[in-house]
Amino acid sequence: MARMCKKESSLNEKDSLTDMLNTEKMLLDSYSLAIKEGSTKSLRAQFLDNFTKAQENQFTVFSEMKDKGYYRLMPAEKQMLDQKTEDFCKMGKEIAQN
Repeated sequence: MARMCKKESSLNEKDSLTDMLNTEKMLLDSYSLAIKEGSTKSLRAQFLDNFTKAQENQFTVFSEMKDKGYYRLMPAEKQMLDQKTEDFCKMGKEIAQN
């Protein structure tokens, strides 16, 4: 196996934060499933507590990335928001009819 030089094997700050953010997102997905599938109220409560902590961690990492310019947000245009709202309402009505 080829040996990686030190520069190739170390993560920079942006890469580390991106990895942390993605890990927290995966944890949130896993805890969400565990909450739905938990077999007892106490187990579900523990998963919910873990979910809340992971959500807080995810937001902290996201905020750090945004503040450092690693995660850029683009403001949504009103027309796009209005269209998405209309689409969502239409889907809700269709679901209610079925």
